[in-house]
Amino acid sequence: MLSISQKSKRKKRERIGDGLDTENTPHELIHQWSPPHKQRVVCKGKENEENQFVLARRPRKRREFSGLSWDTLPDELLLGILSCLPLQDLLRMSRVCKRWHRLAFDESLWHSVDLVGNPQLDQALGQVLMAGVLRLRCPCTCIGEPHFTHTQHLRVQHMDLSSCTVSSPFLDDIISRCRRLENLSLEGLELSDWIIQSLSQNTELVRLNLCGCSGFSPDSLGEMLKSCSRLEELNLSWCDFSTDHVKAVVSNIPSNITQLNLSGYRQNLTMEDLKDLVERCPHLVNLDLSDSVLMTTSSFPILQRLQSLRHLALSRCYQIHPAALADFEKFPELQTLEVYGLVQDTYLPILSKSLPRLQINTRPFSGVARPTEATRRDRAMWGMTCRLGYLF
Repeated sequence: MLSISQKSKRKKRERIGDGLDTENTPHELIHQWSPPHKQRVVCKGKENEENQFVLARRPRKRREFSGLSWDTLPDELLLGILSCLPLQDLLRMSRVCKRWHRLAFDESLWHSVDLVGNPQLDQALGQVLMAGVLRLRCPCTCIGEPHFTHTQHLRVQHMDLSSCTVSSPFLDDIISRCRRLENLSLEGLELSDWIIQSLSQNTELVRLNLCGCSGFSPDSLGEMLKSCSRLEELNLSWCDFSTDHVKAVVSNIPSNITQLNLSGYRQNLTMEDLKDLVERCPHLVNLDLSDSVLMTTSSFPILQRLQSLRHLALSRCYQIHPAALADFEKFPELQTLEVYGLVQDTYLPILSKSLPRLQINTRPFSGVARPTEATRRDRAMWGMTCRLGYLF
């Protein structure tokens, strides 16, 4: 028979057990109530009322790791492992823990990024730029609001935003934070005077592609060309230009320009403009004046002053007679001549025979200042590849 004290202790344990639902008990409370030693379990039953026995669970032994753990690896080794991952996997690894998040966004991993394949860029673009990327390639994408979290200048030096869908204010927000741009392509975008003025702050620009752009005045264009005095390649073809825009270009273009595309200006580019251009830029190697209908054979003596000229495009300059093209034999350094629309296919072999040194009509598309030539199918820009990229 149980004594009175034993019965009271038993009833107390039963009341505690009935009041707790162990399935819904928080683990923190379980650990608080559990003793540090072996937990005894008393078996109940009519047959055991007189003779009790206790079941005890042995404590589990902690496993000892004989090898290396991820936590013991130094940051340098983890960075080397993370550098082998594509962009999607790197972003997934950044969610593992705080340390991996810090390492995943180390500047050494974000040296160059290719975002082609992601059709919508909003906060992602701002995060990539703030991660310290130097080379960024994301043409033909839709850019929303980049959401920058600081006002510091960006480190990007080479950026391709060709044919993106982006509003002028958001684009200005990106360009205004840049001070170290060397290569930039904004082909086909709607710009503004604010954006052109922001470009003026990048005095290290070497290549600039504004093909097909619009929305800025001649004055802002002229001031930008004055500031960017280190420009070597400039593509201003088929922009929404007036005669004032063209005069702003030929009057302010840097004298060390070697490659220039001024095609598509029909009656806005005059012979006087060509004279000013040749006098200002005597070191031109590649010049494209296609679709300038005011160019005549009188331009040949002017162009002959360019002693370093190797590539010339006069396609669809219809006032130039095909027979006069034989005069290009007098250009000693000229290597390629593009005269699409002036020479019929039947006459091309005859012209090639009269100009044996020249390659005629071999480049239907100009590659001046463009990040990727039309004949290339790789994902490089200006001859540089991007390490991080989407896999698709």
